Amino acid sequence: MLVLLEPDFAALSRQAARIVAGAVRSNPSVNLGLATGSTTLGMYAEIIRIYREGSLDFSDVTTFNLDEYLGIAPDHPQSFHFFMRENFFHHINIQPARTHIPDGMITGDYEEYCASYEQEIREAGGIDLQILGIGRNGHIGFNEPASSLASRTRLKVLTSETIEDNRKAFIPGEKIPECAITMGIGTIQDARRILILASGETKAEAVAQAIEGPITASVTASSLQLHPDVTFIIDEQAASRLKHKQYYRRVMEMTALLDEKPQR
Repeated sequence: MLVLLEPDFAALSRQAARIVAGAVRSNPSVNLGLATGSTTLGMYAEIIRIYREGSLDFSDVTTFNLDEYLGIAPDHPQSFHFFMRENFFHHINIQPARTHIPDGMITGDYEEYCASYEQEIREAGGIDLQILGIGRNGHIGFNEPASSLASRTRLKVLTSETIEDNRKAFIPGEKIPECAITMGIGTIQDARRILILASGETKAEAVAQAIEGPITASVTASSLQLHPDVTFIIDEQAASRLKHKQYYRRVMEMTALLDEKPQR
């Protein structure tokens, strides 16, 4: 696990965008796993800026989003379909047929639908780079506390804490979704590389538990300690409760020095 400490949200966003842009440049047909939420907004804006400079081509990129609220139509302003279109897809040259987001309006056999989403990921060759945020209770995707660490894409009931966190995004009096379709922890773990972003004091305890705490289903992000290639990018506020910040900074400094040495 690599922990990158950035001074603020803007620097975090630039660093994350550089990593995603590098993945696209090195593999023009890369499969990206995408996340929504306020922490990703700066990253998407920075990727769009790089794209407009003419150095990125998304025409052969395939994307799979982590999750979607159940019962929310794609054109609803709080749907993740809407979020991705408005904040990313409409600003780059990605092919709509290559973008995949769970269908929140699905009815009937949820298990069959979720299995088909997993199958689409497998048929595409798996996810090369998975982007994540982290919830205040340490969840990734909508894998709430007590989720199985081997879980696959499925229908998940949201905690009261997550519902309350989401309330501010909806119109007063509007019904708040209580369930979502989400990639499972096992699905996320299958990605070849994982990038997780965290910003702000409200995420500090979750970040500390995910990076330095025990691996536990009570903090599903802690499962990332088991993955061979995970990078946390966090700002100073989100890093405020980490015990080993000085060591993470030393690793960053040494990595930069090693990268500067000429290859023989």
